[in-house]
Amino acid sequence: MRTAVVGYGLGGAAFHAPFIEATEGLTLSAVVTSNPRRQAEVAARYPNARLLSSLDEVWTGNFDLVVITTPNRFHATHARQVLEHGINVVVDKPFAGSAMEARALASIASSRGLMLVPFHNRRWDGDFLTVRKLLNDKSLGQVHKFESRFERYRPEIKSSWKESGDPADLGSILFDLGTHLVDQSVALFGRPTTVHAEITTVRPGAKADDDVFLSLTHDHGVRSHLWMSALAADLGPRFRVLGHDAAYVKYGMDPQEDRLKAGETPATPGWGEEPEEAWGTLNGTPHRTEPGAYQDFYTQVAAGKTPVSPQDAVTGLEVIEAAKQSATTGDAVRL
Repeated sequence: MRTAVVGYGLGGAAFHAPFIEATEGLTLSAVVTSNPRRQAEVAARYPNARLLSSLDEVWTGNFDLVVITTPNRFHATHARQVLEHGINVVVDKPFAGSAMEARALASIASSRGLMLVPFHNRRWDGDFLTVRKLLNDKSLGQVHKFESRFERYRPEIKSSWKESGDPADLGSILFDLGTHLVDQSVALFGRPTTVHAEITTVRPGAKADDDVFLSLTHDHGVRSHLWMSALAADLGPRFRVLGHDAAYVKYGMDPQEDRLKAGETPATPGWGEEPEEAWGTLNGTPHRTEPGAYQDFYTQVAAGKTPVSPQDAVTGLEVIEAAKQSATTGDAVRL
């Protein structure tokens, strides 16, 4: 599949281009960026890829797949343009700015028989794969509490659309880290029935929400507690999953992102593996972390499969919208 990546910030450079280049059945044929520095980076690392300056140049390139990794506010607009030109598309998170917008994209893709794939790559974090395996093996017994955190300590406010107070920029931590947390919860336990949220801005001078807590109720009595913060001076466990028979607790983040930022690729020996000292515990005993496998996302795309359903992205956006309503009223919202 001849593939064009639109955007070459952190997403394009670390999370998309290296995997497209390494995946059998995909070819990194072009990168769209108008930034001269980023153009030079692409030319040095991917000399066989065409450099394009605008999305409009894609329509005459005979591409089979386009990857949208532009700033958040453009995701849905750019994805719609790609679909309307009859091309399959992968869309970075957040998939869209609203559930309604996401449903419209899914409808266009369905009517034209095109692939529309939300890029929720955190489903291939090693720690998440470990949780999923423990649930599938029933190693924890009946789970009643799923706790998940993406916490950071970044008291400095950056000048970036990610920290913008303009709602159109979709810069809130709820859209950034929260999208991953909600998607992982939905992937494990299905669409929630109720949503309660606390959404605040705690850093002085910050314009975007930077500290959020969500409580999601699922069928069968499972409750997901999700935390995301830019001002957590003491980091809680990445996962704490409580079952009737056992508990799994894991600290620290999946190593794949840091390795990608350092220029490594999935071909690097030991890719996705965690050292034993980073493993979580199962009832207090060290439990090996499954290897992280971001490469599996694009392997499935190359095979013509949809590794993440557009409906899951719609559900995630419904949760985010319910969370905003709950934070405003103080009441739980039923989906």
